Amino acid sequence: MLWQDRDYGSLDSISERRLMSRHMYALLALLAALAHGAHAGQADAPRQPVPQPVGARAAALPEPSPEHLPRWRGFNLLEKFNRGSNKPFVEDDFRWIAELGFNFVRLPMDYRCWIQGDDWEQFHEPTLKEIDQAVAWGQKYGIHVWINFHRAPGYTVARPPEPKSLWTDPDAQRVCAKHWAMFARRYKGIPNRFLAFNLFNEPAGVEPAAYVRVVRGIVEAIRREDPDRLIVSDGLQWGTMPVLELRELRVAQATRGYAPMELTHYQASWVGGADRFPVPTWPIVTAPGMLYGSQKRSLQAPLVIDGPWNQPCQLRLHVGEVSSRATLVVEADGKSIWQRDFVCGPGQGEWKKAVYRPEWKTYQNLYDRDYEVQLPAGTRQVRIHVTDGDWMHLAQLGLRMAGDPREATITLRHAWGEKPPRLRYHTGPKGPELLGGQRLDRAWLQETMIRPWKEAQAKGIGVMVGEFGAFNRTPHDVTLAWMEDCLANWKEAGWGWALWNFRGSFGILDSGRTDVKYEDFHGHQLDRKMLELLQRY
Repeated sequence: MLWQDRDYGSLDSISERRLMSRHMYALLALLAALAHGAHAGQADAPRQPVPQPVGARAAALPEPSPEHLPRWRGFNLLEKFNRGSNKPFVEDDFRWIAELGFNFVRLPMDYRCWIQGDDWEQFHEPTLKEIDQAVAWGQKYGIHVWINFHRAPGYTVARPPEPKSLWTDPDAQRVCAKHWAMFARRYKGIPNRFLAFNLFNEPAGVEPAAYVRVVRGIVEAIRREDPDRLIVSDGLQWGTMPVLELRELRVAQATRGYAPMELTHYQASWVGGADRFPVPTWPIVTAPGMLYGSQKRSLQAPLVIDGPWNQPCQLRLHVGEVSSRATLVVEADGKSIWQRDFVCGPGQGEWKKAVYRPEWKTYQNLYDRDYEVQLPAGTRQVRIHVTDGDWMHLAQLGLRMAGDPREATITLRHAWGEKPPRLRYHTGPKGPELLGGQRLDRAWLQETMIRPWKEAQAKGIGVMVGEFGAFNRTPHDVTLAWMEDCLANWKEAGWGWALWNFRGSFGILDSGRTDVKYEDFHGHQLDRKMLELLQRY
């Protein structure tokens, strides 16, 4: 394309870039018309797929409104995600995202990237021009762009926290409004089909009334500069709870796609306790998995599984945390068939990690390993309990009949104070199952992730999924099965979505998964299966 490699960031203003874009679209239309005339009458020639011109992609972007967000689909780009890795955005990302059939990027950014030193009231123009360039590339390649304050003056979900609280401190509110007003002036007049402002990332720990009050002030600051700018607010509680009070401000809202966390953030280093999550499956059958010993008699109860098992059966117990010491016993029809003493301490042992709890003056070690027990043929009931000691978390169990490669599994939650369930082993058309727990599947996602937001949508609030995905430690086949259920639900709801990143541990490029056969894509490692799944939705 004639204008494909043009550096729009070198133009003096956004207005000049818009003018250049209009000339570009006109030229592309003229070239397309000439090409059509040149080939008229060649009906017998084989028809080849013709790449959509850049200008045509931009012209085809849908018009959004606060009451209805289009079903944009795309990715988050992380070049300015935090001050420690503040880099220019990459034009190839925009080009490839468009060529692969997507039309959306969200730019989650740290405001400290565009201030001078630590002075949060002084702006660094060279960094702002890098953001200008990303906005211009969105127009060039037909991609809608969200400007997002992942770290805003006075608020972040990351570490370290901000020195002042945006929700309570007038100075933080004034400075945050100043930042948003600056962007509003900078991009005034760019059509909403190309650009929107996504105020704060995943607000949490704030009451709805305080949140609405702050959003109202920021919205007023933006609209004094650009009255028509499309504004989107993340829901409360990390983007999971819509805020119906924002409707009067004509502000759309964004939700998240990170449920269940034990699947999406398995072994994620920045999530406390993620190293104790069991290996995810999908769908997940789950139940409480705490077993208590003689030191907590009021909570002591067995986990019971009803059979029968006509063939010998292998019972797999995945032990998570153990507090101090615990004696684990397995009984078949009232008879003890397996027993093991778990005794925690420092240094190396059967455990994966020794953890000393000074507040309790004891070790609560993470075992994170399987133990296998053979059930005799004819067993009708299994009882699993801790007969002595403190407590342990049984994180997962599985049952596999002799001669059958399929395993019935259940994931067990670290649910303090909840007694273990009574389960039933069943073999049917779907294969072996453990019934009696809670089933997390597409219907559960519908209830958890869709239903709370339908009321907001019904009241005239536009909705989109601003982030979703699964970290690269979740098995690939599990990730794809879960993603497909999420994507199918969002398509049915009419919502757009954005994968957490394009390149990186959640993305389709360079994700670092060890269980993917990658393809080369312009020098990057492409997850073809994930790409094609996203393209279907």
